[in-house]
Amino acid sequence: MLSFYYTVKPEGSDELIIQKSRFIGYVRRVETEEAAQAFIQEIKKKHHDATHNCSAYIIGEHDEIQKANDDGEPSGTAGIPILEVLKKQHLKDTAVVVTRYFGGIKLGAGGLIRAYGGTTSQAVKTTGIVKRQLMKGISVTVDYGLLGKLENVLRNSTHILENIHYLENVEFIVYVQDGEEETFKNWMVDLTNNQAELSDLESKYIEIEVESTKEG
Repeated sequence: MLSFYYTVKPEGSDELIIQKSRFIGYVRRVETEEAAQAFIQEIKKKHHDATHNCSAYIIGEHDEIQKANDDGEPSGTAGIPILEVLKKQHLKDTAVVVTRYFGGIKLGAGGLIRAYGGTTSQAVKTTGIVKRQLMKGISVTVDYGLLGKLENVLRNSTHILENIHYLENVEFIVYVQDGEEETFKNWMVDLTNNQAELSDLESKYIEIEVESTKEG
């Protein structure tokens, strides 16, 4: 498994008007080619009256699946520019459909490439990018006397406090960077004067919001 990778938030959209043509970019996180194709068909159905519904997607831990479709635009002017934006931003498991309603002014090949790339960049930025970081889960159980102290320090730390279970004792579910487990446990022992019960949980991907890195 990758220690981290970038993808988009579940879904989003944005649109641009370029030389009277309306370009609407739709973005969705997808983990299979079937999901990507279903998304494309969904947008095509929604905009069945559009001039074009061009698309691209990139799927897999090592970007094994990459597809682009110009949907009637001149070859290489729509699907590939969309895909290139996803690659430049190092996104995985992402599908984009750019719907175009022709406004009567031809853009030429260069104009189309800029329009589809620009719409994709804008839609991705509006949707939002997340870093999915593989982190190790640790359960920290203490009595209620340590609740306030521990919650405060954990919320202000670089670790991810995912949940607090208020049971007979208080259980904090915390995720730490791979390799920092022992340092974290020692920190907990010191903070609680060795009054914490610590146990390992499974590793999983935690989503951290990031800025859109590059324009397409």
